[in-house]
Amino acid sequence: MTSTVVMNNAKVMHDAGAVNPSTALATVLADEFIRCGLRDAVIAPGSRSAPLALALHAAASAPGSPLRLHVRIDERSASFLALGLAKASGRPAVIVTTSGTAAAHCHAAVIEADEAGVPLLVLTADRPPELRGTGANQTIDQLKLYGSAVRWYCEVGVPENRPGQVAYWRSLACRAWSCAAGNGLAFAGPVHLNLALREPLVPGLADPAVTDGRWCEPLAGRPDGAAWTRFAAGSGADVAPVPALMLNRTQRGIVVAGDGTAGPAGLAALAADAGWPLLAEPSSGARHGPAALGSYPYLLDAPAFTRAHQPDLIISAGRPGLSRGQLALLRGAADAGTRLVVLSQGPARWSDPSRTASEVAASVQLTGALAAAGPAGQPEWLGSWLAADAAARRAADEVLAADGSLSEPLLAREVAAALPSGALLWAASSMPVRDLDRHMAGRPDIRVLASRGASGIDGLVSAAIGAALAHQAAGGGPAVALLGDLALLHDAPGLLLGPLEARPDLCLIVVNNDGGGIFSTLEQAAFPDAFERIFGTPHGADLPALAAAAGLPYARLRRADELPALLAGKGLRLAEVRTDRAEGAKLRVAIAEACAAAIGLG
Repeated sequence: MTSTVVMNNAKVMHDAGAVNPSTALATVLADEFIRCGLRDAVIAPGSRSAPLALALHAAASAPGSPLRLHVRIDERSASFLALGLAKASGRPAVIVTTSGTAAAHCHAAVIEADEAGVPLLVLTADRPPELRGTGANQTIDQLKLYGSAVRWYCEVGVPENRPGQVAYWRSLACRAWSCAAGNGLAFAGPVHLNLALREPLVPGLADPAVTDGRWCEPLAGRPDGAAWTRFAAGSGADVAPVPALMLNRTQRGIVVAGDGTAGPAGLAALAADAGWPLLAEPSSGARHGPAALGSYPYLLDAPAFTRAHQPDLIISAGRPGLSRGQLALLRGAADAGTRLVVLSQGPARWSDPSRTASEVAASVQLTGALAAAGPAGQPEWLGSWLAADAAARRAADEVLAADGSLSEPLLAREVAAALPSGALLWAASSMPVRDLDRHMAGRPDIRVLASRGASGIDGLVSAAIGAALAHQAAGGGPAVALLGDLALLHDAPGLLLGPLEARPDLCLIVVNNDGGGIFSTLEQAAFPDAFERIFGTPHGADLPALAAAAGLPYARLRRADELPALLAGKGLRLAEVRTDRAEGAKLRVAIAEACAAAIGLG
């Protein structure tokens, strides 16, 4: 296997003679991470990080290697590419940077990975201690650079040619992998290893501190190709089970599924078995089944409806918070005497932004408790929600049809409906994911992902490309990213893939309304004198020229019936839909008013 190839390569280096400490450390780390299960590593070029880059390149180039190597010239794009790879694959991805501000550019991706529970291994090369604080070039304070946003930080220390280093490095790699992956014991997330590397930084140059240049111990790992340290997966539950009796007595329940819901299929089944409406965000993975509502935000926006449909119990999973109505539902639980049970994402990790949770439970415990209790809901309870949801959907569809344009809500609805089975849909964190939330019909046969941990605009092009690469490496179908123009421009370097880099089958559909469309739906729009410059931020960017600069095929999408041909294309490509911000805001108001009237209690 490839681990054996790398292990043998390290042994050859040892037996052949000259190997310097920086090369030895990098070679061992690359080998041990592959033994742990590493499949994707992303490199941004740099000098101080050369040992790591060369070791990973050698490992990926070995015959039969399972490691895929990706290179990006921009560290921010590189780190978000790694985030997308890890989010879609569910296993840690490595990002390697050189020292100085290069490492700082990963911070946004680290924050997103922390909040969303994405396993990420950030390896930052650093100057050795004797160069720090001296004004040496590209030297900054990298110690605990990402603060509390990482699951674990380690200052690896300057590698030295002395016994015990190899066991330390391999053990450290396994600990870093386990901390990032969560291993069933904790919430997955980013890990930061800061590696102080002295020159020489390339293979073939001996350690000047050792006369014959030979390494003092074998660099090889376990002879059976296994990881140095193996961890037994556990449940990680540090919360109490929910009594079955409590669930059995509940007639009026609601299930809320936010981004990153664990066990989404089981949660959808739970809602269906209990007879409770399922309010599932698009990226929860739970938006399917007979209890799932496709237009629930319009119901939560209608005060009369929510007053008449106050639940006795709310079960909340993942990270909800996509709409104000959803947050109001959770926030009002305490005042209404509603029991709010939050499903944990790991020990001491659960989402309760309204601070109204009455219990925290592990999802496996809750599912077992409900199964023991049996169906609890009343048919008329779920039926009332489903009827209102259907009425809202019909009203919204009628307004969209009357409008006649390829509006942003219509585009979101049609893209989600037109994707083939097995496809991946990456949604930008601003209006695209919200339009999907209000207009996307439930589908169990596609994946919807989004950067909803910190909900930033950062790195969305690169993250979508990473997710598509991982999705298709695992045998998944084509991918589509639904982005806004500002999201595209914010990560324009993510489009610049070199000729040696893998390109996914990914269509980037960009809604271009010449600025920040979401602000037109918020209170800031009431200040017209200042609005356009400081919130609308028109840019006048030429997207066909941007696509040409990146060497990407470009298409202009004008009608919804052009979508099938667009989605039938292959490779990485860009499609533009031009809309008007002001008209879009008016259309959304018209849809909301029509839905409220159709529900009958608005």
